[in-house]
Amino acid sequence: MSLKNIRLEVMQAIEPKVQGFMNDFLVPIEKIWQPTDFLPNSQEDTFFDEVEQIREESKELGYDFWVTLVADTITEEALPTYESWLMDVEGVDQHSGKDNGWSKWVRAWTAEENRHGDVLNKYLYLSGRVNMREIEITTQHLIADGFDIGTDRDPYKNFIYTTFQELATNISHKRVGQMAKKKGNTLLGKMCTIIAGDEMRHHLAYREFVKTIFGQDPNGMMLAFADMMKKKIVMPAHFLRESGSEISSAFELFSNCAQRLGVYTAQDYVDILRKLNTYWDIGNVTALSEQAEKARDYLMKLPDRLQRISERMQFNEDQYRFKWVEANGML
Repeated sequence: MSLKNIRLEVMQAIEPKVQGFMNDFLVPIEKIWQPTDFLPNSQEDTFFDEVEQIREESKELGYDFWVTLVADTITEEALPTYESWLMDVEGVDQHSGKDNGWSKWVRAWTAEENRHGDVLNKYLYLSGRVNMREIEITTQHLIADGFDIGTDRDPYKNFIYTTFQELATNISHKRVGQMAKKKGNTLLGKMCTIIAGDEMRHHLAYREFVKTIFGQDPNGMMLAFADMMKKKIVMPAHFLRESGSEISSAFELFSNCAQRLGVYTAQDYVDILRKLNTYWDIGNVTALSEQAEKARDYLMKLPDRLQRISERMQFNEDQYRFKWVEANGML
């Protein structure tokens, strides 16, 4: 049986379990938070006073902070790209006559994630600290440019990617929230913290998908895991660019900002890999082929190798001036 057919067979075998995963890791729409739960209510007489409070509190936040928050927001707003990508994965059948569990998952996951960009975009607009038109141009570029995360239509590789990436975004949003709260911005701190909570639930779900597939096809999943780590897990906004610039030209500059700020670092990348190796207990996976054994050995040694590399890495300390944010985060 071909690799593609094995993956499709496994996805179809697991599909009946997806509704249970949705019950465990997603929140019913009528019960989950919405952006307006955090933002000033435009129907209330207190609206302008609340907006003024946001604008005052936002003055305490520094340049790298605003760049990171903007890039996080843009990343969240590119969800049309992520949904269309996942809908094309083998086994995610949105065109069959039956209500496919995997396509239901992708739609429900997207619906939850969509709120993140909504609330952050509105906050940025109300804060008066960023150039919204430049942000909107970058967001449109990011969606128009699409992305290539090195997974093709392979469900195993896509689930490895989403498991890793959801934990990375959890870390980033959580730390941004902690920094905002430390500066006295309670509202932004709460927003980022609750977004981080959503990302953690989604991480736990994708982590469980991978664990389940390890039980069905340990050889295939081990090889897929090793392949993704050899390619490196790229961030979903790796094609980030400003107006008038080339594709990907802004991503490394933003990454340097996040590294300087300590929001998401090379050390975090290593720590996530260690956690996944431990949770999936890859050292004890049995019935592996010779090729999969070699892949396992690579994965077991990789965290220490990346640790040594991360300790030698140097990052540009110079602040690049983004069009999204003027000096000191003020227009």
